Amino acid sequence: MKNHKLEQSKISDELIKAHNLTKDEYQKILEILKREPTLTELGIFSAMWSEHCSYKSTKKWLKTMHTKAPWVICGPGENAGIIDIGDGDAVVFKMESHNHPSFIEPYQGAATGVGGIMRDVFTMGARPIANLNSLRFGEINHPKTKRLVNGVVSGIGGYGNCMGVPTVAGEVTFDKSYNGNILVNAMCVGLVKKDKIFYSAATQVGASVVYVGSKTGRDGINGAVMASDEFKEGDEDKRPTVQVGDPFAEKLLLEACLELMQQDCILSIQDMGAAGLTSSSFEMSGKGGTGVELNLEKVPMREENMTPYEIMLSESQERMLMVIDSQKEDLAKAVFDKWGLDFAVIGKVTDSGNVVVKMNDEIYAEIPSLPLSENSPEYDRPWQ
Repeated sequence: MKNHKLEQSKISDELIKAHNLTKDEYQKILEILKREPTLTELGIFSAMWSEHCSYKSTKKWLKTMHTKAPWVICGPGENAGIIDIGDGDAVVFKMESHNHPSFIEPYQGAATGVGGIMRDVFTMGARPIANLNSLRFGEINHPKTKRLVNGVVSGIGGYGNCMGVPTVAGEVTFDKSYNGNILVNAMCVGLVKKDKIFYSAATQVGASVVYVGSKTGRDGINGAVMASDEFKEGDEDKRPTVQVGDPFAEKLLLEACLELMQQDCILSIQDMGAAGLTSSSFEMSGKGGTGVELNLEKVPMREENMTPYEIMLSESQERMLMVIDSQKEDLAKAVFDKWGLDFAVIGKVTDSGNVVVKMNDEIYAEIPSLPLSENSPEYDRPWQ
């Protein structure tokens, strides 16, 4: 494997610690790769194995929940859950927490949480019809509470309103146990026809991997790692890792995706949420049992001299990754051009089982997708 000279930096203990990886987790990386990772690979493992992306501490408990029933069309493992409501209709729903980002930057933290779950819903082919929320703040007289409540409530309502999706219900509790870190749970519900549901597994070898939506910038790099971290006093300086949402761009993305979904050329589709291009490409590849080759120089960027590490881990909002029939690229591009959104063919589906990350013909990462997307570490934490 030929690596770029910048990628040959020695992986030190400090670098491993800075990426929130334990010594055991790093050992597991060495076993998977059978060599030392490049810097880009270390960043990819760090993001994908964060609590935020892998649920490594809650998996044990989530597995105990009831998820199967005759009316459940899609349980855990996809962008959103789907329930059959009869007459050929189904309800798609997603709930997600955006706690740390909202504690650091209340408006954008809550807004981007709402934006992310709405993308998860329309990724499945559904039109979002309602938002809900469940919020936990510290004591009412705590010095931070008023600013946090104002920011979070405005962020949730503001993003949804710009999208034309009403917030129909919510609940709020105040308790001193949340003084140091609030809980912001947002939920979106959408409506879809049972025979028009879209999934994320990339199964068709040779198909085109397409990037659509807004351009990639340096916002939110290591956001998934930050969102998994423990907070201590003074950690508000982590603001730069919170992404900034643009609900008007997302409204365009929603309409463009739903229009293209009528054209029979999307084979699979995945929201670029936490860990951006990393999570979307590895999850699509892992679920499909295929490989993906990415050419990062083709990614639409709004900042200069971005490195592969930054491009793979950017959490810029309002972006999607699609796998489409290579014969229908022009048709798909015409739809996104009409809505004024970026459209770029950035790679292809392969049969290698690996995600290969290239930039200007240099390889920066080559990782088997299954161990990263499906076999992350799992912990049984002490509890009371």
